[in-house]
Amino acid sequence: MGLFSTMIQLQLQLFLLMAVGYFCKYIGILNDESKKSLSDLLIYVILPCNIISSFTSGIEVSSELIFNCFLSVAISCVIQIVSIYGGKLLFRNYPENKASAAKYALIVSNSSFIGIPVAECMYGNLGVLYTAIFQIPSRFTMWSAGLSLFTNVDRKETIKKVVTHPCVIACVGGFFLMLGGVTIPGFFGKTIASLSKCTSPVSMLVIGAILCGTDKKQLFKKDVLFFCFVRLILVAVITYVPLRALGVDRMISGMALIMTAMPAGSTTAILAQKYGCDAEYAAALIFTSTLLSIITIPILSIII
Repeated sequence: MGLFSTMIQLQLQLFLLMAVGYFCKYIGILNDESKKSLSDLLIYVILPCNIISSFTSGIEVSSELIFNCFLSVAISCVIQIVSIYGGKLLFRNYPENKASAAKYALIVSNSSFIGIPVAECMYGNLGVLYTAIFQIPSRFTMWSAGLSLFTNVDRKETIKKVVTHPCVIACVGGFFLMLGGVTIPGFFGKTIASLSKCTSPVSMLVIGAILCGTDKKQLFKKDVLFFCFVRLILVAVITYVPLRALGVDRMISGMALIMTAMPAGSTTAILAQKYGCDAEYAAALIFTSTLLSIITIPILSIII
């Protein structure tokens, strides 16, 4: 029960940070412009530093580690394919403006903002490393199949966005640093480590600010709760059971379970707003799934 208690404490801490972001947006300390600036800071600076820090933390390179990295990518690819076609099946009767948001939110979870802090808590730097690798396929589907739910997608632009995404660059760079046994020199390495520690606070502040203004009437409607069941429990269980049956490494299968049990990605509401879909419904998916994940993630950690 030690891990369960730790996960409860972590989730409550993350939720309190999110509440601070919500309050700051509510009273005007954070506005839309500063919220975007914080999001950019997180994506372009803090998360890449967190990823690089995990790759250069002295983890011993072995054939097992390399195999598990490739296995993480393969598992993630399968999950993305299942999520794409599963969303088409599960939300086929939804109105188009809601269906697009629900399908996207099933494909794109909040595995960066919430997933990386949780993985670090459970598995340390090695967990962050596998999580970063695991997320690479989701970057591709986010800008391809995910974005196509809202608008037409240009193939060249999709490839460009994936290849130039700061977190993907950090994964590739960190992977080669790890293989080469490169140690980042003193003050430079400490600077990266310091920025890395900002991941949880800044990410939760951003999410809290995004959720401020959500229509409270939509939060616990049947279609929102059904999505939360699929997003937080069903996909995770469908992922974990076959992996354990196949004898996949416990850390890899556990990491896959937790990453597929993450709440809806915050970009769901942003894209819904931009392309004229039901932005309030999208925000409700984010808020309610994030709120319920405070309960579901610690429970799933017991299974692991």
